[in-house]
Amino acid sequence: MMASVKTVARDRSVVHFVSRVLFTIVLVIVSLFFALPMVWLVLAPFDANPTLNVSWPDWTLDNFARLAENPYALHSILNSLILGVGTMVLVLVLGALASYAMSRINIPGRDGILYALLLLSSIVTGTAAMVPTFQLITQLQLINTHIGVILVLAGGILPTVIFILKDFMDSIPKSYEESARLYGAGPFRILKDVVVPIARPGLAFIAIWTIVQVWGNFLVPFLLLRTPDMQPAAVLMYTFYTESGQADLRLISAFSLVFSVPVLLIYFFVNRRFGFRFHGGIKS
Repeated sequence: MMASVKTVARDRSVVHFVSRVLFTIVLVIVSLFFALPMVWLVLAPFDANPTLNVSWPDWTLDNFARLAENPYALHSILNSLILGVGTMVLVLVLGALASYAMSRINIPGRDGILYALLLLSSIVTGTAAMVPTFQLITQLQLINTHIGVILVLAGGILPTVIFILKDFMDSIPKSYEESARLYGAGPFRILKDVVVPIARPGLAFIAIWTIVQVWGNFLVPFLLLRTPDMQPAAVLMYTFYTESGQADLRLISAFSLVFSVPVLLIYFFVNRRFGFRFHGGIKS
């Protein structure tokens, strides 16, 4: 009996050891899968002849000099910042107001409305809605304007933002607001001085998430912006080809590194200033 117990214990330890080894191997493979593109992003811009393979570069700064000579490259980064920050501000303001109202006012079918908004925003994607969106923006005479792109991007992101922020609003004790009302504070004063400071981690997450969604968006600005001087970086990169029609890896690699720096700087600034805490969902 004791021998059989020892055998079972030994078999379990062997199985546990093998499972841990397999888990470590899978983890290393997945890490390499995600790490190699990052290594290429850091090394290729400084290579005199970059390829799609990861290799030790032939160090040079000529790629960045060629990038600076492009009349639209650096300006496209500014366009991306305009679209990202503009969409972020609009989404934060409307999302905070809507989620606060959904959290504090007992609307019949409130949870169903939130789920429906989230579901429709996931199903009716930018590709499916692009024809009516293009016609609407044309009738509003907002074609080739940053305002038109910001409105379309904010409209697509807003349902998810409301869904996430509502959970943050639910976590704020109503007693804080009741105390503020006793001192004569109105709804907007309560929202500004009580709710927003407590919900800062959620708002910081939404700010970064919105900028990331807009920063890499290609389809909407590609269809709505007609001239190169208005296009963001994600669209302008599409034009980096050599005279023979091949992708210009020297320009693409240098531009990719420059393209990623602003988002990283914004992320570290917001994370250091506000921190992050993610909830998401609906509380009953």
